[in-house]
Amino acid sequence: MTEVYRMGMNLKLRPGTPDDAQACGTICYQAFKNISEAHNFPPDFPSPDVAAGLLTWMLAHPKFYSVVAEIDGRVVGSNFLDERNVIAGVGPITVDPTRQNRAVGRQLMEAVHERAAAKNCAGVRLIQAGFHTRSLSLYAKLGYDVREHLACMQGKPLNLSVEGHAVRPATTSDVESCNRVCRYVHGHDREGELRDAIAKGSATVVEHDGRITGYATIIGFFGHAVGESSEDLKALIGAAKEFAGPGFLLPIRNGELFRWCLANGLRITQPMTLMTKGLYNEPAGAFLPSILY
Repeated sequence: MTEVYRMGMNLKLRPGTPDDAQACGTICYQAFKNISEAHNFPPDFPSPDVAAGLLTWMLAHPKFYSVVAEIDGRVVGSNFLDERNVIAGVGPITVDPTRQNRAVGRQLMEAVHERAAAKNCAGVRLIQAGFHTRSLSLYAKLGYDVREHLACMQGKPLNLSVEGHAVRPATTSDVESCNRVCRYVHGHDREGELRDAIAKGSATVVEHDGRITGYATIIGFFGHAVGESSEDLKALIGAAKEFAGPGFLLPIRNGELFRWCLANGLRITQPMTLMTKGLYNEPAGAFLPSILY
């Protein structure tokens, strides 16, 4: 990325590097903490180190594009674009709370949109905190449409099984079968994320009638899941050893799955919104988005 200077406040946008992880992670933690606590919701990250750890991984990953904002040489924010799949995921985008409301966020969003256009991404998507009306307004102005209202779900592991739906760890030999299910649900696959999750050992598949009918990269904030039916997702959720991070994201219009989660003791921690720009196919089957989309 060529360095870009924005007039009026000495704002510079530049590519991120792993050396930015601590500064950007601290801002990421504080920005989410401030907005969450202002609305009486728990923060997305428990500490600055956890946020910095996530950004360290993203800044070093060859399939994540990063942009860092500086004012007068000081880091004031960052944004990311997940380029592992045909549909790109935006975020986390964060701005130093002392530097907000100065159009820094808009410039960071425009930077990743320019990148998505240059990479010929079919579409871009993001998840927005449902209580944060300013970001909802910004994304709508930038051309995003609301597609799903989500509930972030958390609770104790359920240790439940669903008759006829066996869950096991995913392997690389399962990739094409998983891609088939994802293409059935969304019209495209998410193979890049799936392969990363298999390499980490977090991915699982569900089998029904002798074939794979769903998978999850992880049941949690940074993972997604797809299934031919809600029964497939019940099996994946029921087998999860934990609900990583703040919880997993559930489209609440899937009333059957939503009620099942509530009946089994899971609770809603916060509302969120899936927004899209560009290509979008109305989902078939059942799915859980990640915090990216």
